[in-house]
Parts: sequence; C-alpha cells; structure tokens
Amino acid sequence: MKRFLPFIAVLVAMLIWAGSGIAVQQALHVFRPLTLIIIRFTISVLLMLPLGLAFRRMAKRTGNKHLSMLALQPLEKRDIPLFLLAGFVEPVLYYISETYCYRALSSPTIAEVLLSTGPLIAPFFAFLFLRERVTRNNIIGIVISTMGMLMLVLVGAQNFDLGNPIGILLALLSVLCAVMYTILIRKIPERYSPLSVVFYGDLVALMFFYPIWGFTEAHACLTEGWVLNADPTQAWQAIAYLAMFSSVVAFVLYCYSVRQIGVTLANAFNNARPIFTALIMLLVFNEQLPLGKWVGIALVVIGLFVCQKREKPRLKNE
Repeated sequence: MKRFLPFIAVLVAMLIWAGSGIAVQQALHVFRPLTLIIIRFTISVLLMLPLGLAFRRMAKRTGNKHLSMLALQPLEKRDIPLFLLAGFVEPVLYYISETYCYRALSSPTIAEVLLSTGPLIAPFFAFLFLRERVTRNNIIGIVISTMGMLMLVLVGAQNFDLGNPIGILLALLSVLCAVMYTILIRKIPERYSPLSVVFYGDLVALMFFYPIWGFTEAHACLTEGWVLNADPTQAWQAIAYLAMFSSVVAFVLYCYSVRQIGVTLANAFNNARPIFTALIMLLVFNEQLPLGKWVGIALVVIGLFVCQKREKPRLKNE
C-alpha cells in the first residue's frame, strides 16, 4: 500500500486543482484578479503557520515521522536563494504569465492545449537538471495520456484561432515555470517537509505580489471598494476552497509526490486534470460528455498506467 501513496496523493492534488478553475471564476465575479491572489495566498500562509508549528511540536513530542511531514522547519540562511527562486517561479511568474496568456490568446481551447504540454517536456528537464532516469514506458505512457488529454480539450471546441503570438510565448513560459518548479522541489533539501516547502514558497510569492498589487489594484480597492458584487458569499466560499485546498493541501500532496516518484511521473499526472474537470462538469453541472471525451478519458488512464509500469530488466544474453 505504501508504494501507491505517492500516486494517490498526486491524483488527489489533481482532483483539487481541477475544481480550482471553477472556484476562480466564481471569485472573479466579486474580486479583482490580483486582489483575489493576495487574499488567497495570505489566508494560506496564515493557515500553514500555526498548523506547521503545531505539527512540529507534536512530531518532537511523539517522534512520529508521519507528523514531521506536516511540520514547519526553520529556514536556514544558505537555503534562502533556492526558496526565493522557487517562490518566484511559481506562484509569481506562473500565475502572471498564465493570466496574461488567456488574455492574449483569442481561443481558450488553444491556451489549454499549450498549458497542458508540461508532461511532454518534463522528462527532458528532469534528465538535464536531475539526471532522472526516463524509461521507454514513461515516454509511451506520456504520449498516450497526452493524446487523451488533447481529445478531452479539443472535442466539441469551436474556436482554434491562435491569436497573439505573445500569448503563445506566455503559455510556453507558464509551462516552463510549472516544470522548473517541480525541478526546484527536488533540489530543495529533504530536511524540509512538504508543508515547509509550500509555506516558504507562498511567503516569497506574497513578497512579490503585494508590491505589484500596490501599483495596480490597491487604489481601486481603497476608493471603489474591495468587492465588485453586493453578495460576495459564494466568492468567499470559493476563496476558502482556493486557500485551504488548492494552495495548501494540493501543493503539499504534489510536493510529497514529486519527491517520491520524480518529476517525470508527477508531471504525467497533470494529464488527469481535464478528466476530473470533465467529471465535475458532468456530476455538478450536468454537462454531458460526447463519445470523444470518454475515449480521451480512457486514453489518459491507459497512458498513466503505462507510464508507471516498471520495465523488466533485460537478460545478459539477450
């Protein structure tokens, strides 16, 4: 069972992130984009600080290694540059490039396709920076699951106009940031728990986001009000989901998985996100799925199974 924990963890992370898009859309009806981001990450940092300190005390008292996974370790001076880089790459640079990518590209479908290419390039970066072994099954599985992901995104889509070339570059920058973030997670020393990695990353992100917000949306918030809608109840519920689950639980689970199964495999599971999004739309909003999307779901599942299948060692006389 222990062998499957990293895979269960990364699937739960993808399920949480699949619902994030819906939550963001609800919150943006009430809050400005950067205002939403700083509220979200401020809440997540304020949640992780007491939680991490409490788990650290319990881990020291009981000696339980499982509790130490959620303990907040003090940041050592020599590791500050690495955390600064990780926090700047994601969330800061990733969120900014992704947001303006959607604005620049005329087709959200094309944006989703470009933003979903991470699993295809992750093996090359994992090998280049970490010398992480990439097997034939990894490559075959990633290709199969990516084909399924493309079917999920493209079936039923209407607009395929590429739009502004700057948007394409921003989409590719977002993908690069997401992959580099997983590389940096592996580079961060193992003595830092997954919660510590996420906490310090979010803290760094706020150091960048608050000045940006101050130059862009702060004046409008102070003069025109923080909320754009008379009834912000649903928006606050969405922010609670984003802060607690998307920014804390999902990132902690993803960090744990990356450390256990590597960059290549963890990134391959990003192809499962459109499955969960499609199923959420089906179960919650009763949006029916055409046959092509069901085929896409099947391909993604098959590809993920192939991707994690261990290759049999060759005999010496073969």
